[in-house]
Amino acid sequence: MPTRIASDTTARVAQAYLEWAYLEEYLKGLGHSFEDLQAMPAEQSKMLMRDASLFASMRMSEVEARSNLIEELHGGPTPM
Repeated sequence: MPTRIASDTTARVAQAYLEWAYLEEYLKGLGHSFEDLQAMPAEQSKMLMRDASLFASMRMSEVEARSNLIEELHGGPTPM
């Protein structure tokens, strides 16, 4: 099992919070919240979460692409 690095865990946690924020942003844009999903019919809730997940995935990809661009502009990744 690979050893975990503290900064790796922190980055993963930050990424999870960002993804959660994008899901919430999408739902709020439609006038819903996570609590609303529990009261909805299962099919409607599933459809909203699927769409919210797609939105979050696209936004996360955008963040990653920007990060890669900045890294490239600054001479590539720092050596380990």
